[in-house]
Amino acid sequence: MSASSSSKPILGISACLLGNTVRYNGGHKESRLCSRTLSDHFDFVAVCPEVAIGLGTPREPIRLVGDPASPRAVGSVQPDRDVTLPLAEYGGRMAGELGSICGYIFMQKSPSCGLERVKVYQQGGKPSEPAGRGIYAAAFCARHPNLPVEEDGRLNDPVLRENFISRVFAYAAWQQLQVDGISRHRLLSFHARYKYLLLAHNPLQYKALGQLLGSMGRQDVAELAPRYFGALMAALKNCATRGSHSNVLQHLSGHLKQSLSRDEKIEVTQLIEQYRHGIVPLVVPLTLLKHHFRQHPDPYVAGQVYLQPHPENLGLRNAL
Repeated sequence: MSASSSSKPILGISACLLGNTVRYNGGHKESRLCSRTLSDHFDFVAVCPEVAIGLGTPREPIRLVGDPASPRAVGSVQPDRDVTLPLAEYGGRMAGELGSICGYIFMQKSPSCGLERVKVYQQGGKPSEPAGRGIYAAAFCARHPNLPVEEDGRLNDPVLRENFISRVFAYAAWQQLQVDGISRHRLLSFHARYKYLLLAHNPLQYKALGQLLGSMGRQDVAELAPRYFGALMAALKNCATRGSHSNVLQHLSGHLKQSLSRDEKIEVTQLIEQYRHGIVPLVVPLTLLKHHFRQHPDPYVAGQVYLQPHPENLGLRNAL
């Protein structure tokens, strides 16, 4: 599956973020980014683990208590009501049922769904430094370590939003590769398409993964492929910078050195430098390069996911 595929990738999402009235107070936390923008490009599976385990709406809120590294979820009014095990078991169950999703957007700071920085209360009612993780989210993510996950609030940051969506489409492409069947040739072709995106996100892993696949002839591809993909997803989680993007743009322009006039080369170089110094967004030099590659096609460059890792009309690179 690619960013241009007609079928939408599927995302898990905390139900309250879609406007469902499932919160403890009978309200919701609708995210317009999710419900009105991302919904055009993704299908959502909405989940509220607290409702799913039988807690009503409205209900007594729960909170995390105890050791921040291994907290318990209990009632905030009736602390003897411990729902840690039901939430964890439901997280494991849903991890098995939602095998087709390509990512998950969790409700931040939630004792069930928060990914990080959740308050964990100590004796006397005072919270520790926000360092906990929601019980459901922890159980779910433990079963899917490579799955792109993010909290709704962090998606307001354009760099984090673009990074998450890029990883979602990479995950979807890997799922399609698994459906097609992973062979040595297909794995090498997959890696070739992701080289420049990988270079932008993590230059060191760009080299390491190339070396890993270089030794593939001596290894079982069925054993190597999961290792490769785990390392790829970890590398892509690293946010690309203006410097690393500029490096990739220069690599791309190198494919045009025999095709462009002197003035065209100067223009490309100037725009890359303007981007590097924060004068123009990434979309500006990238659009010019795409224009030149339409005039001077290059099969290797045409296959690079970096040129369009997600739908253009999301405008994710307009703010980078």
